[in-house]
Amino acid sequence: MSELGSVVGVRPDTIRYYERVGLLPPPNRTPSGYRAYDATAVDRLRFIRGAQRLGLRLVDIRHLLAVRDTGICPCEPAEHLLRRRLAEVDAEIARLTALRTEMAAMAAALPVTGCPPPSPGTWCPSMEGGDPTCSC
Repeated sequence: MSELGSVVGVRPDTIRYYERVGLLPPPNRTPSGYRAYDATAVDRLRFIRGAQRLGLRLVDIRHLLAVRDTGICPCEPAEHLLRRRLAEVDAEIARLTALRTEMAAMAAALPVTGCPPPSPGTWCPSMEGGDPTCSC
């Protein structure tokens, strides 16, 4: 198992977890009881890791693997999952862009000199939408 993990870059406990949740089929065992993985396990783990890097959930990855295991091309369900993930990424980018704009405005509105000493429980961002108790 450690050989498989080092080839793909995952820890042995992750491999065991993938087996438990059905992402990896149970491997053959050696006469002494050790797990014996073949090249398909390496391919499958690389597929799982690649899908995770794209932000797909394990349930989605399991679905794609199930389709793939039937011999049917998983492109159609993969396209659906990737388009959904793209929409999620676009929404997160929009949220972060708005957050960045708000933070930049707050930073620009802070006084350069003459800021009063800090008061517990207050923050001194820009007046618009900021802390109404702040006297900056």
